[in-house]
Amino acid sequence: MLLYTMQDNSTLVIKNPANDEIIATLPKETEAGLQTILQNLRQGQKNWSQRTVQDRLDCIVKFGELILENKQELAAILTQETGKPITQSLNEIQGAQNRIVHLQANAIQWLSEESLVETGPTLEKIVYEPLGVIANISAWNFPYNVGFNVFLYALVAGNAVLYKPSEYAALTGLQFEKYLHEAGIPTDVFRCVIGDGRLGQQILEAPMDGYFFTGSYATGLHIAKAVAHKLVPLQLELGGKDALYVSDDVVDVKQAAISAAEGAFYNNGQSCCAVERIYVSDKIYEQFVADFVTEVKSYVVGDPTDIKTFIGPLTRQPQTALLNEQVADALDKGAQLKLGGKEIAGQGNFYYPTVLIECDNRMKVMQEESFGPIIGIQKVSSDEEAIACMQDTEYGLTAAVFSANEQRAMRILKEMNTGTVYWNCCDRVSPNVPWSGRKKSGLGATLSIQGIRAFVQPKAYHLRKL
Repeated sequence: MLLYTMQDNSTLVIKNPANDEIIATLPKETEAGLQTILQNLRQGQKNWSQRTVQDRLDCIVKFGELILENKQELAAILTQETGKPITQSLNEIQGAQNRIVHLQANAIQWLSEESLVETGPTLEKIVYEPLGVIANISAWNFPYNVGFNVFLYALVAGNAVLYKPSEYAALTGLQFEKYLHEAGIPTDVFRCVIGDGRLGQQILEAPMDGYFFTGSYATGLHIAKAVAHKLVPLQLELGGKDALYVSDDVVDVKQAAISAAEGAFYNNGQSCCAVERIYVSDKIYEQFVADFVTEVKSYVVGDPTDIKTFIGPLTRQPQTALLNEQVADALDKGAQLKLGGKEIAGQGNFYYPTVLIECDNRMKVMQEESFGPIIGIQKVSSDEEAIACMQDTEYGLTAAVFSANEQRAMRILKEMNTGTVYWNCCDRVSPNVPWSGRKKSGLGATLSIQGIRAFVQPKAYHLRKL
């Protein structure tokens, strides 16, 4: 287990989830220290906001260059503290750079003032001002992606950022702080604070100008209740129970199975947009299952520092109990276990890649977020049945359809009450379009123009010369 245990309530002891070895002991931020940091951020933000967008953007670009220059070391840190396979750690670091490319292309345009009425007695324009000092309470599963979505966009917009990484990605969070400062971001504009839930609660009680959280629905709901009385911007990127439908007209059933398996098991299934339930036309069900199982059997499970490894340890040891519960529930209700279904004996938080077939929506594996290397597959007889099953969820993050017919796929995707839909792809995020959730999957949007303007507040000017 990647444990963060307390020693006299002042330190976090971090263990590698692959072998249980202690890799670091970090001091936890004190309540007094937090107050001092916030006072400094408040003053630093005033100066930072006076710099041009281009000036702020130059610092972000430099930060990206430093991250790439040191990506091997940074990937090793990420793998060591989360158990993410090293190749996937490198992929995340490299892939997150597209957020910086997106800001380079769009930040100046979307943060510039807009003149709406330029003739007549009264001129009218909009100026976009930063929120102030914002809290970014972030996640461990993709700390580069979800972190960059928030703190880079907030900094470009002129905000100061109090960044609290997950306890399970604290070392990576400190690296963000190191290289942001080295890139020219003042120390009183971005600060990383280390701590557990008690520090998080102190942040919720502090006078912040906005809260941006990535994590579970339960924690997101707690945050929403805790800060509601402040009437400050709140953004919640929460979980999902992302559905994939494979229709009977797919051109290549084997390739569909390969793509679906990767969408389900990449990063050990520890992704909010990972495929978590699959519905397959009865006409191709048997072939799809066979190809899917063959693909999953090919995954190398083991040492996350080995470039051949595809499945490493679970980051959080308690997740194994949840996975075991979902397996037992599914089997009790009639599912068949094709692969896995239990922990791997020995050191570390390893769990066999698990495939359950003959599932239905009564089962927890088809209803409750798994966040692990497990998938349920259900047979459906029509598009209408697939739509009904996909809609049967409290979450609303993503939904996908594999079909050769665009019109057919678009008709199905239009029925999905989710922030993102996919045709012939899945488990994908792009900075060009919004990343948002509905229902229990969250509030607000990152990325795209919405993601840039999430960190500013408009001020309307009515200007009349006398």
